[in-house]
Amino acid sequence: MRASNFIYWATTIILAVMMTYSAYAFLTQPGMAQTFHHLGFPDYFRHELAIAKLLGVVALLFPVGPRLKEWAYAGFSITFISAIIAHISLGDPLAYRVAPFVALVLLVTSYLTLHQRHHPDEARMMTA
Repeated sequence: MRASNFIYWATTIILAVMMTYSAYAFLTQPGMAQTFHHLGFPDYFRHELAIAKLLGVVALLFPVGPRLKEWAYAGFSITFISAIIAHISLGDPLAYRVAPFVALVLLVTSYLTLHQRHHPDEARMMTA
């Protein structure tokens, strides 16, 4: 139980820091606007995604209802998978695909250990 608790908090905090920095970069760095244009997304989407990431971080880190937490995990999953697909389909270098893949691995680890902490028997069935 202690190991899953440590793994949960470590992965969740690393993910939260990554998403907070990402949201900050989306809102403040001109290079991010260029990246969104390169990917074919409108500028307003960058702002929406930054706000959604900050709300997701709050949902992951603070004691909110389980349904809201599940939505945060789902939203981040869609975001990371979409980022990987967008970079692959445009032929971007591997370095551009690594960050969302690493974030996805952290997210899955956080999600699985969250359920191990609260429902160890159900978590074992999910991974079997």
